[in-house]
Order: sequence, then C-alpha cells, then structure tokens
Amino acid sequence: MTLAAVKEKLHDFIEHADGKKVKAMYTLVENDIEQDYEFTDEDMKELDSRWEDYLSGKTKSYTLEESKEHVDKVLKRRSDKGMEARAFFKEADEKIK
Repeated sequence: MTLAAVKEKLHDFIEHADGKKVKAMYTLVENDIEQDYEFTDEDMKELDSRWEDYLSGKTKSYTLEESKEHVDKVLKRRSDKGMEARAFFKEADEKIK
C-alpha cells in the first residue's frame, strides 16, 4: 500500500471513529504533534540572508511547476521512480484543486 493510500485510510478512519479511539491515537503521536521548533539566532540570520538574496534578485526562485519538473527529472535519472513521482504530484494536484 502506498503512503498516500495509508494516509487516506487513516484520514477516513479518524473522520468516522468515535472519540475514544481518536483520543487513543492522538496519545500515540502527541509528542510529535506538540513539539514546537524555535529558530536559533543562527537560523534567523541564514533565513534573513536568503530572503535578502531573493529580494535583490541574487538568487533565483522557482514556481511549483518548475520544482515538480526538476524533482521528476532527478528521480527519473536515479531510478525508475520517475513514474512514482509523477503519480505523487498528480495526486497532490488533485487534492489541492
């Protein structure tokens, strides 16, 4: 079963499960969900630097479609996972719409 299929089954289960089961599942993953990440000063400096580079035109930005094409090409070159990537992006696009 693909990861997307597992997520869909879990989502459907949670939507229709009674509160007791949902609370039990939440308890299992609560620590992962509740973790807050705080950026360090070094992180913030890096983000600020990248943002300034973007605003000044020093770095190039990419559209979602360009990013998808790049990932697809890289995966296709590495192995036969090119089809898997296309299927993933197609499914993601359909869910967004």
